[in-house]
Amino acid sequence: MRVANSTLTAAAAALALLAAGCGTGTTPSAAAAPPARTTTPHTTTPHTTTPPAAAPGRATAAGTASARYGTAARTTATQTTTAQSAGAASQRCRATGLRARVGRQDPGAGNRYAPLVLTNTSGKTCWVYGFVGLVLIDGRGDVLRTRTRRESVTPHRVSLRPGASAHARLHWTVVPSGHETRCPSSARLMIIPPDEVAHLEVPFTATVCDDGRIDARPMAPGASL
Repeated sequence: MRVANSTLTAAAAALALLAAGCGTGTTPSAAAAPPARTTTPHTTTPHTTTPPAAAPGRATAAGTASARYGTAARTTATQTTTAQSAGAASQRCRATGLRARVGRQDPGAGNRYAPLVLTNTSGKTCWVYGFVGLVLIDGRGDVLRTRTRRESVTPHRVSLRPGASAHARLHWTVVPSGHETRCPSSARLMIIPPDEVAHLEVPFTATVCDDGRIDARPMAPGASL
């Protein structure tokens, strides 16, 4: 089933808004300034640093739209910053600093599994959190019907040092179902990283049945299933 190639831009924009609702993140607050040191002739009040309160989860504009694809499990990530950990990762990974690929497909009884891998190509540590957005594209460059279903797995923030990778497990079926007599084949896959607007595009040769349904888990550490 194809959608006209002219709709590719609109589809990417819509799915980018969806991916913006895939995960929530928090920006760690700076450590609170230490209290002034008080000294008496015989005792000295030790220097102490009070950990800051966790920043509230950042609301996403596409939260309502994401309900079309099932309710994603959401948690509020918190991070305590002290003077000693001031250099910890404080920003999420951007599409411009990521490289994407789909790993080896693992076949089994009409099902297919593969890791979608995101690698940090920037020079700084960053983090990913939540679910990706996906769009199947055929050999002509036309968008195929794609239904990304988020599995009921609680997402966790994954910190990526430069060169490190995280993956999301993808699952789909190659057996026609319902009204299908055959299933379209894809040539490429458009990927919108969690909370991003920009997309990445990679080769992806696959036959995806059930009206283009792909089950996706949230990002997890490592590059393999």
